[in-house]
Amino acid sequence: MPQGAAIAPPPRTGFTGCARNTSAESQNDRSWALMYQAVTREIEVTVTPQYLAERSAPDRSEYFWAYTIEITNRGTDTVQLRTRHWRITDANGRLQEVRGAGVVGKQPTLKPGESFEYTSGVPLPTPSGFMTGTYGMVSAKGEPFDIEIPTFSLDGPDQNRTIN
Repeated sequence: MPQGAAIAPPPRTGFTGCARNTSAESQNDRSWALMYQAVTREIEVTVTPQYLAERSAPDRSEYFWAYTIEITNRGTDTVQLRTRHWRITDANGRLQEVRGAGVVGKQPTLKPGESFEYTSGVPLPTPSGFMTGTYGMVSAKGEPFDIEIPTFSLDGPDQNRTIN
C-alpha cells in the first residue's frame, strides 16, 4: 500500500496515490464534486472525495473512496508538510487513527503561492463515514505547527448526508 494511503490494514484492491505540484493560479474544474475546505495560518486545504463503485463490493461490505487534496500556501512564508494524522470513522462509529510521515511518500515544501495536490484512497466496511485530521507542518524558520484537514463526508451512491 502506498505511503499516502490513509488507512490500515491495506484494502484488498490496492490504491496507488499520485501527486503533482501546481501553481496557486492554476484552477482545476471540480464543479462535479463536493469540495471541503479549511484554512489554518494561511495554508488552505481543499478536499474532494469521490465514491469508487468499480472498486467497491457492497455485497461483501467493502466500500472504497478516493479523495483528492490540494494544499495551497496563501501566506508569505515557505512551509513544509512533514506528517499526517487521520481520524476515520465509519457509519457504525468505529474510529481508526492513522499517523505517518508526509503524504504519498512525499514531504512537499511550498513557497508562497505554491500548491501541492495528491490523490489517495480509503476503504470502509460501511456505505458511509467521514474523515478529518491534521498535517504537521514546519516553517522555513524551523517552527512546527499543525494545520486542519477539513472534516469530509464519505457517502456511497445511496447516501445523502453531508458534513458542513
